[in-house]
Amino acid sequence: MEELIKIDEDDSIYEDDPVAKAAYKNFGIRYMFPWQRMVVANILEAYENLKNEQTLQTQDDAFCKGRQIVLLPTGAGKSLCFQVPALLLDGPTLVIYPLLALMTDQQRRMEEGSLRSVMFRGGQTAKERQENFRKLKEGAKIIIANPEVLKNEGLVQQLKQVGICHVAIDEAHCVSEWGDSFRPSYLELGKVLKQLEVPVITAFTATASPPVLSRVAEILFDGQAHIVRSESDRPNIHYYVRKAAVKKKEALYLAATEQRPMIIFCGTRGKSEDMARELNFCFGPGTAQFYHAGLEKEEKEEVEQWFYKSRDGVLCATCAYGMGVDKKDIKTVVHLEASATAEAYIQEAGRGGRDGSIAKAILLWSLQDSMDYSVYKPGSREAALRDFAETSSCRRQVLLDALGAEQAVCSGCDICQGIKYESCDWELAYRLIKKSRNFYTKDDAQEEHAQRMNQVFHKALGLKVWNHNDSVETFSQLIKSGKIKTDRFLWRNKLSAVRNCEPKARQSTNP
Repeated sequence: MEELIKIDEDDSIYEDDPVAKAAYKNFGIRYMFPWQRMVVANILEAYENLKNEQTLQTQDDAFCKGRQIVLLPTGAGKSLCFQVPALLLDGPTLVIYPLLALMTDQQRRMEEGSLRSVMFRGGQTAKERQENFRKLKEGAKIIIANPEVLKNEGLVQQLKQVGICHVAIDEAHCVSEWGDSFRPSYLELGKVLKQLEVPVITAFTATASPPVLSRVAEILFDGQAHIVRSESDRPNIHYYVRKAAVKKKEALYLAATEQRPMIIFCGTRGKSEDMARELNFCFGPGTAQFYHAGLEKEEKEEVEQWFYKSRDGVLCATCAYGMGVDKKDIKTVVHLEASATAEAYIQEAGRGGRDGSIAKAILLWSLQDSMDYSVYKPGSREAALRDFAETSSCRRQVLLDALGAEQAVCSGCDICQGIKYESCDWELAYRLIKKSRNFYTKDDAQEEHAQRMNQVFHKALGLKVWNHNDSVETFSQLIKSGKIKTDRFLWRNKLSAVRNCEPKARQSTNP
């Protein structure tokens, strides 16, 4: 994976390498990774074979028919794998994206690379669509669309007439993740692709476990697809888990102590807005902004531009900001809540370090999370994040195992690095009760805990942001999880720690 294909600036070397010429002349790319070259070659060769009506009978029939699923890690440059062929094929390439924001961002980047494109989306007038088809006749090379707009039978029939050579489905794991839930249009993509009669189809994703791959192949290719897979590991992403009962306060601590720019992924729109307000209160106005699907288009674009230019900002976002983000210098990605699957977590954590520098991915994990995730069957996709958060072995390998990927030498996780954090909020509370067994009532313990936590936060932030309700929540989780209990007999209403529940602390300057 370290090997690079070098491209010299001397035009004389381009004569026998049209792929290198297209990459350099249009995008300024002086090198391509071997697996990028392989994917591009697969697309171009499959098109030529099918164009010339060659019926090669090999064991890899799916490859010869131009049906492939490509797995490349986040930040690996998969867009180049369909943009370069688009410049070399006879007709246009249709690229299907899951999100309107991603469509808009990618169109802007294509135009910057002198790659003319048109976009079809919901809400367009007949005149706008006519203008798009005029541009296609004049040589536009990329058609951008989403699954929903392709449910329009009339549009599909018009697209069929423009001679599409290649369809690229970006973020193809959405076919499985969303098709069976709230995006049923993804389930119709296989039917649409057959209607378009496109010779070559490539599905791209950064993360997919074997069940997801199987489902994608089933929906798009009737179960027959050639799989191209690079290494799934991103060595420059270092994985950490921070235990915290009150995650919002832990995130404030991380914003003060970890490198920025930073993304804090939040589970809901309300949490993203609340987190941004807290950050701006603690660190000053303009420190943070929020991003979620409820914002208007203009608001989203404003936030995107702010974060793209920021060198020390914190973006509080839902997963709506996850896919296709190309801010290269993000240093820390924090998750207030665990993602639904290992694939989603790797995708979101992969927003960091896209410039190749070291980035931290930090998952906040509470006692409540542990209880919530305990209902999932061991080994299931849903249980993967609990395995990741509570493992005593390499966290990186837990994620790779969930993807059915390769064994890897860990380049950075808290366990393999042997990093030991100081007590977190609930660990501090647990040890307070263990040390002073049957001494504190719950109210007294919460008051003492709040004072100690504020000492920690004042040292890091210069502010006392911990309040009594935070300690109430901390002790609630400890009692609910069975780590401490209230005596009802001899030491009535006094708290004691339950034996064999000593938490295993793992790391450095955490409150």
